[in-house]
Amino acid sequence: MNLTPEEREVGRANYFEAVGAREEMTRRGFLRDVVALGAVGGAGLGALYFNYDKPANPVRIGVIGTGDEGNVLLGACNPEYVEVVAISDIRPSSIHRAFHGDWASPAALAARPGLMKVYGWNSEDEARKHVAVYDRWQDLLAHKDLEAVIIGLPLHLHAPVAAAAMKKGLHVLTEKLMAHNVAQCKAISRISYDQKVLLATGHQRHYNVLYENAKNLLKWGLLGQIHFIQAQWHRGNLPGRDSWAQPIPGGEKIWGSEKVIDDIAKELKNFENALVKETDPAAAELLRKKIAQWSAWDRDQNVAAQEYGYMDAKYPSGAPRSAMEELVRWRIWERTGGGLMAELGSHQLDAASLFVSALHSAESGEEKHVHPLTVHAVGGRHIFPNDRDADDHVYCTFEFPGPHYDPSIDVGYKDPVTDFPPKEGIQSYEDNPNRKIVYSYSTVNGNGWGGYGETVMGTKGTLVLDKEKEVMLYKTSDTATKIGVKAGAGGPTMDTQASGGPPAAVAQSAQPEDVSRGYREEIEHWAWCIRNPSPENRPRCYPEVATADAVAALTAKYAVSQGQKGKGGFIEFKPEWFDIYSDATPDESSVQAELSSFKNA
Repeated sequence: MNLTPEEREVGRANYFEAVGAREEMTRRGFLRDVVALGAVGGAGLGALYFNYDKPANPVRIGVIGTGDEGNVLLGACNPEYVEVVAISDIRPSSIHRAFHGDWASPAALAARPGLMKVYGWNSEDEARKHVAVYDRWQDLLAHKDLEAVIIGLPLHLHAPVAAAAMKKGLHVLTEKLMAHNVAQCKAISRISYDQKVLLATGHQRHYNVLYENAKNLLKWGLLGQIHFIQAQWHRGNLPGRDSWAQPIPGGEKIWGSEKVIDDIAKELKNFENALVKETDPAAAELLRKKIAQWSAWDRDQNVAAQEYGYMDAKYPSGAPRSAMEELVRWRIWERTGGGLMAELGSHQLDAASLFVSALHSAESGEEKHVHPLTVHAVGGRHIFPNDRDADDHVYCTFEFPGPHYDPSIDVGYKDPVTDFPPKEGIQSYEDNPNRKIVYSYSTVNGNGWGGYGETVMGTKGTLVLDKEKEVMLYKTSDTATKIGVKAGAGGPTMDTQASGGPPAAVAQSAQPEDVSRGYREEIEHWAWCIRNPSPENRPRCYPEVATADAVAALTAKYAVSQGQKGKGGFIEFKPEWFDIYSDATPDESSVQAELSSFKNA
């Protein structure tokens, strides 16, 4: 991911040359020509590329949870596919951003433009004539004529809210990870089929044009034999500068002293003072928008977090922790979040499975989701103090089956080069039924070198996918990357995108600069499937796929915890863990207990 501009341009050129050479083999081979002619922007490629149509009338949806991710999904809504008729959140700041957008930074506003921008409403008053606002999600589920809901709540609420919605006959799209534990994933999967409603999970790489093209390159064999996939999500978060530990509304008292830190009030005061002196109309208007947003953020201190199920507790250090802190910083607590593997690793495990599955489908001609065989994971809290449950570093190695994998066949050799036998059906090492593909993954805090992305290595070349925005193909098996330094600094904002935005373009290419990450397309296709019910019309990340992603991520997380207890961090996956109708789980969670808890949902 740390390639020089020259290496990036070589990779881009190779990528487009490869795609162009194989256009006759692609389902949408005219993509480059369409973009080059200006017929459509990168954010409008969904129906054209993924082959779904605009519904006769939009699906009436509610959005439950309009925080950081919920507002990203609101910004991705296409009014021709979905009509947002209700939203729910307990925080005034989340509701404000849902209507007005996120003015913390240009990148934040691009990701979260707000409902007024999306639907063309001139004011919040006008918007509220179309969109009902609720505190409690239970009240939103009772909204008249609702057809479906998007869930953007903290992880521990995904399953109970999804279960309640589906039991009311509503279709569901829930943010990733599918649920807090594997048993919950299996329970809500079964409920979706019992209730005959769609359950989609927001692993958006299934709808990213670049990942779809990358899968085609693998199917065509342009990289040769794939033996290794490397992925990472590195962030520069440090104590005092942690995007997952957002400021506490009303201020945060430092344990053992009377000092209170209130970054929100301090920043609000700075904006107000700057506005008094500002003479440029545009700059003054931006300050007014920030003042309105930070004022709503400050009002979050009036939320009675305990009434909504959040708990007072103690940090591992013994310092008291409020229910408000659990609400605001839910990602760093075991009870409410899933840590690095759930929040970040699950996306890239999904990508690895997409790549390996593409190789298998090229051999068999059938689309199927391929599961990992083993994982060895280690990790811990190496940088942050005892103010969280979540680890800040995790390192994993997974083994996936190669395209011809069959462990029941004894190939009878010791050395893969000198002793490989020419048995029937096994004419080369590539045909080896014992061959595996290794996937290495790291997600760390304290150093954001390389950002996030995936590298697929084959015997004929290397494929690099960077920040879900760029694909580069290298025909040779090595590069000579030069090290460069990019400086930058920033204070606390409401944006948790600590890995940064997409890199600046270094040259014109056929790749559109505004390639969609897939949020818009996943919502569009979900709505299209709702309007066109049939067994074959289902979201790409349907329950079995989403459950498999959760099993991989949560098993890696479990392996880390086992290693920390001295029990080793190596686990072999069992096929029944991936079967939604089996009660077996890797993480000691109980499917029957979860189903029982959802009975009265």
